[in-house]
This record gives sequence, structure tokens and C-alpha cells, in this order.
Amino acid sequence: MIQQLSRIYPVRKGGAEPLHSNGCPLGVTVLDLWRWSASDLVSNATRGILAEFIVASALGIKLDGVRDEWGAFDLITPEGISVEVKSAAYIQSWSQRDLSPITFRVPKTRAWNADTNVLEGEPRRQAQVYVFALLAHQDKASIDPLNVDQWQFFVLPTTVLDARTRSQHSITLRSLANLAGQAVSYDELRDAVRRAAGQGTAD
Repeated sequence: MIQQLSRIYPVRKGGAEPLHSNGCPLGVTVLDLWRWSASDLVSNATRGILAEFIVASALGIKLDGVRDEWGAFDLITPEGISVEVKSAAYIQSWSQRDLSPITFRVPKTRAWNADTNVLEGEPRRQAQVYVFALLAHQDKASIDPLNVDQWQFFVLPTTVLDARTRSQHSITLRSLANLAGQAVSYDELRDAVRRAAGQGTAD
């Protein structure tokens, strides 16, 4: 008998699902896992996922599904715009002598199809629009990544990144600001993404 090894589509969890031994609950749940693994919202890994979540909520994307960790791009808006989210922060979880310099990685990638386990042949930027989410707050005592007013967002069409003559692997905040102009707020982000995709603004 040949084992079926096709893609697993995750089912959204509620948090009450128990860790168990063949059906016998062991007294801890998925909610305990989430609290244990993802409470440090300032950490680089968790902050990146939070940034995607914040941007998704600003863009009006339904949050009743499950994040696709291996998707070719991060988000798709209700208007059909594909979006890649990059995050950075001045403040880190660890002890710092100085604020972190802000640089975003923007390499071209080979998209991977989870249904076929096949990589695309040529590297490219997969999304139509890039959103650079900067946790801009600079006071460690009061930093709160859940406060969207502590974030700034820079929006660029992918075509602008592709046309750069400087590094194609990363971009500094100064270079980004020169290309994107002034940062936008959480409330302004959806219209900025629509403009970058050539769709005007929301009604």
C-alpha cells in the first residue's frame, strides 16, 4: 500500500484543544502553547508574524483562516493585491547599547508550491506591493507592539524595488524613505497599498 503524502491543510485551533496521551488530556492546552511560545512580541521572529497580522487587519483581510507560513507572498487583499510584509524595530528583547539600525531584507526568491513540492525556476519578487512595517517606538520601558500607533508603514510597488540600481538584497530606512516618501499610519495603510497597486483609493 502506497502512503498518501499530499499536503496537510491546517485546521484553525480555538485554544482549548488539549495535549493528550491517546485521547487522555494531560492538563495543558494549545492556549498554553501559544502563551509559552509567542508572548514575547518584541522578539524578531514573533514581531514579524505580528507585523503580518497588523497589516492584514489594516487591509481588511479576513482573519478567520490560518497563516500560510510557506506562501510565495504573505497576504492577499480583498481587492486581490498580493502583499509582502517586512518588519524591523529599533528596540530588541535583549540588552542593547544602542538602538538597532533599520535595514529590511528584500531578496528575490524562488516561490515554492506546497501542493506540488516544486520550486519556481527563476528567483523574483512574488508580491505586487511591499509593506515595510517599522516598530518605530524607541523607549524600552513603554514599548508595546500591540499599539498600532507605535508602528510606521512604508509602501512600495515591487516594480520600484526591482528597478533599484543599488543592493537588490536589502534596503536601509533612509533609502526606503527616499523611494516611498513619508510613512503612513495604520488607518492610512489600505489606501496606500491600493495606490501602490494602481487601484486608486477605497471609497
